Amino acid sequence: MKKNMNKTTKNNFITYGMVIAIFVVVQILSSTGNLSRLLTGLLVPICVYIIASLSLNLVVGYSGELSLGHAGFMCVGAYSSALFSHVTSDVLPSVPRLILALLVGAAVAAVFGVLIGIPVLRLRGDYLAIVTLAFGEIIKNLINILYVGVDDKGLHVATSAANLKLDPGGKQIIKGALGVSGTATLYKDIKDYFFLIGVILVLVVLFIIQNLVNSRSGRAITSTRDNRIAAESIGINVTKNKLLAFTISAAIAGVAGVLYAHNLSMLKVSIFDYNMSITILVYVILGGMGNLRGSILATIVLYALPELLRGFSTYRMLIYAIVMITMMLFNWAPAARDFRSRIIEKIKGHVKEKEAA
Repeated sequence: MKKNMNKTTKNNFITYGMVIAIFVVVQILSSTGNLSRLLTGLLVPICVYIIASLSLNLVVGYSGELSLGHAGFMCVGAYSSALFSHVTSDVLPSVPRLILALLVGAAVAAVFGVLIGIPVLRLRGDYLAIVTLAFGEIIKNLINILYVGVDDKGLHVATSAANLKLDPGGKQIIKGALGVSGTATLYKDIKDYFFLIGVILVLVVLFIIQNLVNSRSGRAITSTRDNRIAAESIGINVTKNKLLAFTISAAIAGVAGVLYAHNLSMLKVSIFDYNMSITILVYVILGGMGNLRGSILATIVLYALPELLRGFSTYRMLIYAIVMITMMLFNWAPAARDFRSRIIEKIKGHVKEKEAA
């Protein structure tokens, strides 16, 4: 038991160390002027997508369910936190306001996760994917017609700007299809620290997911993925454990939405579409389902690559496609997996020989 525990802890620290090492390398490149403005602008969005892919990996990789609604959870987290930030902008300083905005976004996304999860997680396979996809589209269309403003009387909610009926001096925050503007300017004094905040959030998310997966509840979640009938036969509440994973995943996706919203000067609901959910799913699958380190690396490579290859013009997407196919074969082809296993065994053998000597 102690050996297994040590091995698990060691793997966790390797993952944390990898994230910290990437952060340190980026900081060194930035301080020496070797990081272009293009790459600098990609740093926070990469953190956003890493958090989103980790959250989806909890559902797809560990719970064994196919969800296509993560863009919807990011959307509700983004809009609820942006609304909170605007309402409290004159009351709270930037740092506590951002912390509370993260908690608000996570809580609202978790509530939606519970509301969607209770009826949906009784479904399986394609049915679950269809319902979660529908949820993402419904949320997008509802927010598209939502207008929210604030004045001395409090919040006003309507389906058109004319029906808000704000008092003189009132402020319109959510403007339907035009979205929310000016959220990033509320945090201009800490804007330079957003990448650091993103890395800290990645580490916190890793800590939550790794501890959940290695807990009793986590083992119950993975057992329902491996064999639902066997899990039910030994008394595991399948729906309850799947709902737990789904809710935590939704909350983490909400956190990704918060970071995304507060990094943009203009937030529009059209961003959180079907393509975003599919993009996050691609990162999870190519990185390896149930492989957190793989999700991080796949997100970094696949998000940054199209931007880095802009100079190749016509051949940009061809190179991108080749990289995606190569990653898929490396992660899932039986020959590649056998090759990786042999390499790992050889490395372990050399380490044992050195220790024995």
